[in-house]
Amino acid sequence: MSVIKVMNELLANKIAAGEVIEKCASIVKELVENAIDAKACNIKVNLKKGGLEEIEVIDDGIGMDSEDAILAFQRHATSKIYKDDDLYFINTLGFRGEALPSIASVAEVVMETCQKEVGTKIHIKGGEVLSKDLSNGRIGTRIVVSNLFYNTPARLKYLKSEQTELANICSFIEKLALAKPNISFTLTNNDNVLVKTSGSNNLLKTIHEIYGIVVSSKMLEIKALNDDFEISGYISKPEILRTTRSHMITFINGRVVRNNDINRAINDAYYTYKPDGKYPVVVINIEVDPTLVDVNIHPTKQDVKISKMDLLYDLLYETIKETLYHNLLIPDAIKTKEKGDDEEVISESDNVVNINNYEDINGEQKTFDFGSVDEPVKNAEFKSLVLYPVGLCLGTYIVCENEEGIYLLDQHAAQERVNYENYLNNLKEEHVHITDMLIPIKIELSQSEYIEFLNNQDKFTNIGFKWEEFGINTIIVKSHPTWLKTGYEEESIRKIIDLIINLHGEFDVIKFRENIAITLACKMAIKANEHISMLEIEGLLNNLVKCDNPYNCPHGRPTIIKFSIYDLEKMFKRAMN
Repeated sequence: MSVIKVMNELLANKIAAGEVIEKCASIVKELVENAIDAKACNIKVNLKKGGLEEIEVIDDGIGMDSEDAILAFQRHATSKIYKDDDLYFINTLGFRGEALPSIASVAEVVMETCQKEVGTKIHIKGGEVLSKDLSNGRIGTRIVVSNLFYNTPARLKYLKSEQTELANICSFIEKLALAKPNISFTLTNNDNVLVKTSGSNNLLKTIHEIYGIVVSSKMLEIKALNDDFEISGYISKPEILRTTRSHMITFINGRVVRNNDINRAINDAYYTYKPDGKYPVVVINIEVDPTLVDVNIHPTKQDVKISKMDLLYDLLYETIKETLYHNLLIPDAIKTKEKGDDEEVISESDNVVNINNYEDINGEQKTFDFGSVDEPVKNAEFKSLVLYPVGLCLGTYIVCENEEGIYLLDQHAAQERVNYENYLNNLKEEHVHITDMLIPIKIELSQSEYIEFLNNQDKFTNIGFKWEEFGINTIIVKSHPTWLKTGYEEESIRKIIDLIINLHGEFDVIKFRENIAITLACKMAIKANEHISMLEIEGLLNNLVKCDNPYNCPHGRPTIIKFSIYDLEKMFKRAMN
């Protein structure tokens, strides 16, 4: 007797539900995406107990007639694709035809929908149609889902707490609202409004409605294209950072997606503008020919594969890098709590700092003439503001002032930035200037370190070192590039050899140079609690202003922070509003 049998439709739907419907947020996602595909302008999601008790989605889309309303609950019934070729030109959020039958197979569903004068009301439980009646004539669709996983207790026990389920739903609705700023979204839980957007079709306004004024006022617009991709959206200035990547929100053709390569491009563009482990807030839409994107690799349709990813990476990286470079990045000292976030963030002034002249300790006016160079001025705003150095406090912070307020510069972070760019520029030079040492430096290594060094010895030679093997697991360095700091040659050489020994994976010459520059920059910088003279302060400020990025150390910490006059007066109760 045959042991292979065709499973019934209800069992197949329950199995499919395990892939499509993982949690309450999965139901909200599928229903709301259907509403978007139905051309809704207003979408309301009403929850009871975070969706565990009930999920209601109401839209004003095109609705369905009586026949389509029943057909929509059949597996693989869809209005979005009809033939094989359609898979390569997907322009809708849904297309599989699995969502509604999967939901209906593991829950109780009531749907009211209307296309014209008279609507249809369908009641389904566990995949069985309990009733089909006429309903009112409100154009659009209303779906209520309750008793989730009542007939699959193994799935029911894996639902999280009300707050966890609610947080997942809230996060998804926020992302959809940002992806579709032309649609008004409302999310309530137990009749309390959690998310409400206007549908103004203004992305920055939607960012304000989701994140609040502190974030929205610190966003920078980006827009760029190449032959295959067009990107647009907003990125946060480096003082608006999060501890997870969840606020790096990207869309492809309006679809919320997850893609590690896209996240890597964004994160790499912020390199040296932020600390490791912190991530910016970004909202970026990528427009691309649908044939270059495969969204049919996972039931959630959020994980995607992208053809020509190298071109998209370069476009994102260069655009974000240029945008950060050309905008003011000096944070203000006053911290502000952001809407819907537990982290405190540093907000930023609207003026860019620069250092032109000051009075020395004898009261004489000192001037830095940064405008006399012939080449185009970098960080023109930074150079446009006059600062008067006052002195050093706590052996760490340089104090400056002008008519707008007080500025504190971290001497270590500032020196790190100067050193980093100096080392990096020298490492990029094709012709390396070297100097011979009177006394060669001997470096002893372990056996494993020695093997790794020999495997990568060309990296050491290419940046300007001359060396020879000298006994067991030992080398002597006879010449080094002239950019090594005098008096720190041996320490610098050892650190560079450590980096070479610990190279893993595919070699990236750009990252290798940056790692050398960052390592040496930190170790050779002025330390905290190290008192420097006014002449040394002058030299540091003079060098900082020449940097490509004078705002952050190579680890992403700020080099300079502003206390505006208003901030000071507010702290001292001179200003009461």
